[in-house]
Amino acid sequence: MLGRKDYTEEELEHGRAAVKQQLALFEKVVPAGDAAGPARDDFEVMFFNSMTLVLDRYYVHRIRAVAGKDTNPLNEVELITESLMSNGGIFQTNKVIKYVPENSVVKLHDGDPIRLTAKDFDRLSTAFFAELAERFGES
Repeated sequence: MLGRKDYTEEELEHGRAAVKQQLALFEKVVPAGDAAGPARDDFEVMFFNSMTLVLDRYYVHRIRAVAGKDTNPLNEVELITESLMSNGGIFQTNKVIKYVPENSVVKLHDGDPIRLTAKDFDRLSTAFFAELAERFGES
């Protein structure tokens, strides 16, 4: 598929709804609280790291000219996804994106293990969809 410079509101809403459903299901199946422990924590990280891959996949063909090269949630998700897939889950930047951890959503630095929680993913996906709508929404 060729790169995308825009997405319809229907495409954006489909992704938002899928993410919202996954977050709700996680909280229903794996409730927080007294039962929380290391196994829940490990599952939470695995689940939300994987959900970041899913989030990226919905809109994987976004073009750089629109996404930009700055630190924004779209590029943050791209870097996290690439690091999960190709760098053993250790966050790694690249030479294309001018990534500044302080300007990012989850504040990862080069070399940090990627261990996203439900709260991290909720913040990241919310910021991702806002940026996606702003940069790629139909004019």
